[in-house]
Amino acid sequence: MYDETKLSVIIVNYNVKYLVEQCLFSVNAALSGMDAEIFVVDNNSSDGSLEYLRPRFPEVIFIENKENAGFPKANNQAIRQCKGEYVLLLNPDTVIGEEMIRNLCFFMDEHPKAGAVGVKMLDAHGVFLPESKRSFPSPWVSFCKIFGLSRLAPASPVFSRYSLPYLNENKQHKVEVLAGACMFLRHEALDKVGLLDESFFMYGEDIDLSYRMILGGYKNYYIPERILHYKGESTQQNNIKYIQTFYGAMHIFYKKYYPRSSWFMSFFIKLGIWVKGLFEWVLRGLGLKRKPKNKHSRLLVICREEQFEEIKAACVKRMSQLEYVNLWDLGENRVMDAICRRNQMKGFTDIAFCYPDVRFEQMLFFMDTMVNKKTTYHIFNRLNNQLVSPGK
Repeated sequence: MYDETKLSVIIVNYNVKYLVEQCLFSVNAALSGMDAEIFVVDNNSSDGSLEYLRPRFPEVIFIENKENAGFPKANNQAIRQCKGEYVLLLNPDTVIGEEMIRNLCFFMDEHPKAGAVGVKMLDAHGVFLPESKRSFPSPWVSFCKIFGLSRLAPASPVFSRYSLPYLNENKQHKVEVLAGACMFLRHEALDKVGLLDESFFMYGEDIDLSYRMILGGYKNYYIPERILHYKGESTQQNNIKYIQTFYGAMHIFYKKYYPRSSWFMSFFIKLGIWVKGLFEWVLRGLGLKRKPKNKHSRLLVICREEQFEEIKAACVKRMSQLEYVNLWDLGENRVMDAICRRNQMKGFTDIAFCYPDVRFEQMLFFMDTMVNKKTTYHIFNRLNNQLVSPGK
């Protein structure tokens, strides 16, 4: 049915033009030589996103909304137009490796019953994001999540099914729920089970679609293909507004799929929101809620020597408190050799990669392999002379 185009990539943007630009650079690198199309749906950004992005990416199909339509509705706009055999829903604050798309296409080709595939997401410190693989939020699973039982027994399949921490993050698994930040979908499966539910504005739509994939007779898989996701840089996950939005989406899910327990779960969800909100208020009142600022004191720049001064200047401008900047010269050393004892001893707080001196695939492997998960990673792109950092 979808013979001409192998893949359609869909990115929804709202006021993060530089992150979208970086994401598109990584997508274009991954799509080299493939029959593919890219959609960017702009949800009425006020930062000049379309004016900035359109001339830089003439191959991209842009959809301009006059209001913030929400994540599901914006994705559906592009899905209705796209022609790919497979559809990749991708958050704007992500970076993918050059081999990821081909690997996922090959997996889907070899597994015709696979409806959706998710990947191994890393944050800006190289920490694995547990929402990469999850279970359905049944009443018991949700109760354990809301009231923190899953944190008390992370290795227990009884109490910690929400994020499945007992499943090895570096191995392939058949799972129930995948993250909408990077969801690789079979187009024919979407035609059968339907598009994203627009009752959700943000959060929960990925759980709903994952559920319908399985109800439709398909399987969902977690594949340990790495991507960078600046998760939490623009959303304060302990903020009461975030808590209300997140658990509000969970309530929509229950009204739809567990109508008999809707009143029961509604009570506990509202109780959970109240308890978490009160807990946050108390912590802030006691002065315990202030998140410590990242101390950007020692920077390692991984690039060729001729680019060092330019990248150093951009980093110092962004992080004025830097006390020490060192070069790892790619003209003399390999990228992965930077994970060595002498660099560990220097205690670098930040590492900046230079693209395309360092491939995106290498950056992700480096971040995943690095033992120190407090290091903050930055990307300087020589194609546009932009430095992209967490929160920027």
